[in-house]
Amino acid sequence: MAKVPSLLAIRPRSLSSKVLLLGSILTFAITLYTFSSYSFRISDWSSILSQQRQHNSCTPEQWSSGRWVYSPTSDLVNLTSPEQALSLAGFEGCAADREYKWHLGTDHEEQWDRFPKVSSYRWVPSSQCDVHPLNGAAMVKDMVENGGWLLLGDSITENHFFSLSCLLYPHVRATPNYTENPYFDRAWQQHLYLSPSSPIIPEITMPEGFSIENTPLVTFRRVDLLLNGTELDTIYHSSAFSVESTGLDNQDPSSQYTKAESLFGDESFWSLSPSEYMPTFLDSPPDANYGTLVVSTAGHWTTTALPAFHDEDAGESAGFGIHNVLAFFKVAMRTWAGEVQDAITKYHINGGRRPKQVVVRAYLPGHENCHNLFEPTETITPWVYTWYNWPWIPDFNTEFQELLSSSEFPDIHYLPIERPGRLRPDAHASGDCLHLISGSGVLEGWSHYIWHFVTREVKQKDMV
Repeated sequence: MAKVPSLLAIRPRSLSSKVLLLGSILTFAITLYTFSSYSFRISDWSSILSQQRQHNSCTPEQWSSGRWVYSPTSDLVNLTSPEQALSLAGFEGCAADREYKWHLGTDHEEQWDRFPKVSSYRWVPSSQCDVHPLNGAAMVKDMVENGGWLLLGDSITENHFFSLSCLLYPHVRATPNYTENPYFDRAWQQHLYLSPSSPIIPEITMPEGFSIENTPLVTFRRVDLLLNGTELDTIYHSSAFSVESTGLDNQDPSSQYTKAESLFGDESFWSLSPSEYMPTFLDSPPDANYGTLVVSTAGHWTTTALPAFHDEDAGESAGFGIHNVLAFFKVAMRTWAGEVQDAITKYHINGGRRPKQVVVRAYLPGHENCHNLFEPTETITPWVYTWYNWPWIPDFNTEFQELLSSSEFPDIHYLPIERPGRLRPDAHASGDCLHLISGSGVLEGWSHYIWHFVTREVKQKDMV
């Protein structure tokens, strides 16, 4: 930095110079006084810098308070072949091939009349949101340079994975190939890799050790409950989950909850321990290059999957004891969050340099009358029946959100972005009212917001 000479060290040679110097000194003094006495203090600079950091900002709540807008991407007025669903959705193609037509909503020809409307809406968030447009090529570049996504969840998360394979196409390829081997285990890993033919490769700065052939950008793994059976059974029989600590004894004064010998029944579920998937998440190229772990759970927390909590006397209106499951969920998710946060903390203590964050996407329940509605609704439809655990899924979401609001879990973020999906009963799969059609905008909206959150909101928080 250049040295600035003191004003007093400058010796003027003429009267006019002295007058000019005196004026300069007075101006400098007035400026100092004004600056010191004016309310423009350090806190104001912090405020301005904070506002600058909030550029491209959009909280999950601001995102979710938007609306669906009719915005078709194709001139097609009806669907006459399954392939047309791609252009209606604005996709060039889809890399994944498992249950291809089912994911695109074209497996039941008698429901083709839902097109093109079902693919013609886009979510417009609150006017308070400032987000970049959804761009598959930009997402791919970011996933290579700053870390990809590891998706853990049930078949709804598999919906999300398939949609991502369309959003990121043609820049990605998918494995395994279910067309060649349709009997490949649905619960095993599915990957998206950078395609060697992608035209954006010259624009990407490859991390050290990154392999186009072997380093996945996105991975889906079927994990219904986020903890494995042994861990859940241990929690169930531990003192951490007691009648007194959960309040189960206060829900029905006429009966006391007694722990069953076995937590599980005959219903199948897929799950893994954090001790199995966290090392994968925290690994580095060439085997892995993840920056974000995306999880979602609630759909399989039922009294049929966990019959130890079934209470026939509670009746259908009370979900046959679903609140018992909810009490257990609260304890189990605290255990899960602790294990995940501890793993990330140790990763950084041991020299891990890549930023790692976990986002928990609020679970989206199904819709009871989905195939009789053909456009978005303006309000969330109230429940009429008590199918599965759908009416209580908002309670599971609330418990998870409250848990993660604690400073105890700084690297785990809860995203309450389920509202757009709850306004789209028409976007459900042709065979049921829980799963979602790729290209309808719901799944793509999840990707859009998660991408924004991990590239903008998380970084802004780190800068504060």
